[in-house]
Amino acid sequence: PEDTVTSSFASFIRAARPEHLSPTVRQRSKRMILDSIGVGLVGSTTRVFDIALRYCRLYSSVAVSSVYGKPGVKLSPTLAAFTNGVATHSMDFDDTWHPATHPSGAILPALLAASQMLPPNTKPNGLDFLLAFNVGLEVQGRLMHFSTEAHDIPKRFHPPSVVGTLGSAAATAKLLSLSSAQCCHALGIAASLAGAPMANAATQAKPLHVGNATRLGLEAALLAGRGMEANPLILDDIPGCSGFSAFYSVYQPKPLSAPGEHHEFLLEKQDIAFKRFPAHLGMHWVVDAALSVRNLFINYAGSFSPSLIRTIMLKIPVSKYINRPFPSSEHQARHSFQFNACAALLDGEVGLGSFSESSIHRQELRELLDKVVVEHPEDNVANFDKMYGEVALLLHSGDVLTGKCDTFYGHWRKPLSKESLLKKFRSNASHVLPEEKIEAIIALVDNLENLSDSSQL
Repeated sequence: PEDTVTSSFASFIRAARPEHLSPTVRQRSKRMILDSIGVGLVGSTTRVFDIALRYCRLYSSVAVSSVYGKPGVKLSPTLAAFTNGVATHSMDFDDTWHPATHPSGAILPALLAASQMLPPNTKPNGLDFLLAFNVGLEVQGRLMHFSTEAHDIPKRFHPPSVVGTLGSAAATAKLLSLSSAQCCHALGIAASLAGAPMANAATQAKPLHVGNATRLGLEAALLAGRGMEANPLILDDIPGCSGFSAFYSVYQPKPLSAPGEHHEFLLEKQDIAFKRFPAHLGMHWVVDAALSVRNLFINYAGSFSPSLIRTIMLKIPVSKYINRPFPSSEHQARHSFQFNACAALLDGEVGLGSFSESSIHRQELRELLDKVVVEHPEDNVANFDKMYGEVALLLHSGDVLTGKCDTFYGHWRKPLSKESLLKKFRSNASHVLPEEKIEAIIALVDNLENLSDSSQL
């Protein structure tokens, strides 16, 4: 069908060219690629990654695509994408956009795997790779803007399992140079493979959402390229027959304008949030607020003395799956306002070690958690663009000390500096790679437009 929302997306995927990417879009997306690789490398040290890798190694056919952090190990392209997607989200350390999703982890592993899959004489160059990555980002962002529900912290479906799957399909379709009709079918097939419930947040199953998104999007593009068809109106709002609208209670799709002088990529308008520590994005507000009030407390008392604190008051938005008073596992701790606030108060920082078993079950931390009281002010909405975190210490003396964070360092309104992003990457990658390889990756990503064969990445 002509002039439909779905056909406009397919035409956009097909028509996008490298010259349509502004210098800002190129630079921001390269930062995302570098951060996502680093997060995937450190994520390859986790238990959930090991489980996924052991499962995937049951299937050894066409083992051509590399696995994060495992030199010499290769899997089939779809399973490599799955495993690397799991690694990327295994610590909840990956980037976050608004409306809320984790965009890079859902598409980068698919592109890396597909680049290695293609025959030598058809390898995409670095500029092709960068363009496909941005096509995948754009499709995710546009789909999220079709529903007001998507602007708030999710309650039903984990966003990367929904928009990420279609973003992966779009990005891979672009890299594989599928026709407009095939791009349309790839989106339709991906819609049938999308979706994961929020109830699995804070469990080992949550990283599977990103792993599946990038894998299944790749599979959708491969199937479409081989002739499989799907509903060509999958993104349109057809009364009485849900397509992509099944994932959202309010869905108002709009055609995607053709790339060119009248189209502005969403990444041009809004940067990405990069996390400074491996936890749900909402935690970054309460951690910065807690660190602020901790400094006030030290100036007040000379040192951090928990015995002087009667109550720890958290003012946070309503979001059930990240309101966890007493987390008992690392994944629950990464999704607990209470834990992250108290860890920051006790240690003066939150990092990789904060989520170890020994750290989570410390008696002194449990004693702080016992003092936490939560309030949900009406003006503190569950929206990553509008929320804030506030931590108040009510002391036995009657004094009250308060720290508040409206925009944490790393948020799209307060982006990480180049130095901070490189520091994070080097720290993450150092868990599995020697220094010379770390610096080589940095150089490759920085000069991605000039790379003749993107599979080198």
